[in-house]
Amino acid sequence: MSDLTDLGVAAIRDGVREGDFSARDVAVAFSAKVSAAKILNAFLVETPEHALAAADAADAARASGETLAPLAGVPIGMKDLFCTKGVAATAASHILEGFTPQYESTVSGNLWKAGAGMLGKLNMDQFAMGSSNETSAFGNVISPWRRSDGGNAPLAPGGSSGGSSAAIAARLCPAATGTDTGGSIRQPASFTGISGIKPTYGRCSRWGVVAFASSLDQAGPMARDVRDCAIMLEAMAGFDPKDSTSLDLPVPAWEQGLNASLKGKRIGIPREYRVDNMPAEIEALWQQGIAWAKDAGAEIVEVSLPHTKYALPAYYIIAPAEASSNLARYDGVRYGLRDLPEGANLQEMYAVTRAAGFGDEVKRRIMIGTYVLSAGFYDAYFTQASKVRTLIARDFEQAWDSCDLLLTPTAPSAAFALGEKSADPLAMYLNDVFTVPSSLAGLPAMSVPGGLDKDGLPLGLQIIGRPLDEQGVLNAGLAIEERAGFTARAEAWW
Repeated sequence: MSDLTDLGVAAIRDGVREGDFSARDVAVAFSAKVSAAKILNAFLVETPEHALAAADAADAARASGETLAPLAGVPIGMKDLFCTKGVAATAASHILEGFTPQYESTVSGNLWKAGAGMLGKLNMDQFAMGSSNETSAFGNVISPWRRSDGGNAPLAPGGSSGGSSAAIAARLCPAATGTDTGGSIRQPASFTGISGIKPTYGRCSRWGVVAFASSLDQAGPMARDVRDCAIMLEAMAGFDPKDSTSLDLPVPAWEQGLNASLKGKRIGIPREYRVDNMPAEIEALWQQGIAWAKDAGAEIVEVSLPHTKYALPAYYIIAPAEASSNLARYDGVRYGLRDLPEGANLQEMYAVTRAAGFGDEVKRRIMIGTYVLSAGFYDAYFTQASKVRTLIARDFEQAWDSCDLLLTPTAPSAAFALGEKSADPLAMYLNDVFTVPSSLAGLPAMSVPGGLDKDGLPLGLQIIGRPLDEQGVLNAGLAIEERAGFTARAEAWW
């Protein structure tokens, strides 16, 4: 039998059901991998006991002839943005150090009900603010990938879900949860050669997920392939009355509906996504993706999304504005860090606690957000950005008149070295240039690996769909996945 940690979600699920191996064997194998890979810093907390308890429950259910839950026997990683009852949740920030939730997020609760077990809490950019996993208060996550030229410079796994992407790529878990505010599932998936889907805004509950920008945040799955993402998303999604933005709709059978034929589908190629100085390798991969879509039966049409160039500026006004409001609750009074110098009053405690607890990037975004919401600048910045957001959403609505899906690159480059862009926030923000527009419009979008660059690093292709058309996005992702035949993996050095 091959190493159990080489198996994905579907293979583990089916193998446990068929009795090819026990769920406990799977949990033990992955837990050992997690424990041995501390150099990657992908996990902030390891919870082998949770994974083993879920595995034992799956084995007992099978032995007694019960119908197994959809994810019975599958151990997963949980991004540390999700509150998990009795297990620390820090959002990778010192300000939440010591916080142990007494409740379970809806998404994690749904996964446990589906039979999944938790291997641990995954590292991330602090409060999900970052594109490289360098803003975590608990150290950088290191990508398992290395450049093929022999360079040993540690590479960014993408962000903010960098712990999730690194853990999956390193075979420390078969799948993990992520969250996507402006590309934080798709960009790290692209950097590490895995798949990840951001569903339509409202498909997955935000209750119990530490908030960054409430009108943009959306949970989604990350896994090794499209089928595994579909299986995970079915378990994660669903209406939640505790979340006022949750969609009161049934969860489709996405795995059952998978179909790699794109016959009769029109794939739009947005001309505005050909950005200045785009690397030739990204353009070549895009053209290859177009050829694969044609081979799957799709008709290719060019479309225009004229307000695309305003998406990043609008995003970096709206998201920090919402963050400055959401993060005001971290004041040292109720939970987490409290820094109280002798003789300090309440206002001084707030200031000292936040100065010590928040990282530089979080402080930067809070200050930007507070500025654009201030009385003298609200209309000039936040109101205008909100109007631009409406225009961007309208661009997509008009594009659907001539196409069913959109195909673009996921990121403007392959993974870069840690530290390479951290000194220039604007260069870092440009990583989200292809992913932010669909986030502003609340659309489902997915990244699938398409190939390698000249240094042997993964590059991803992005599929964007109409609202609620996760099935179309997954099917197009499957069509590209089958034609790309991406089997490259990081050679173990950790």
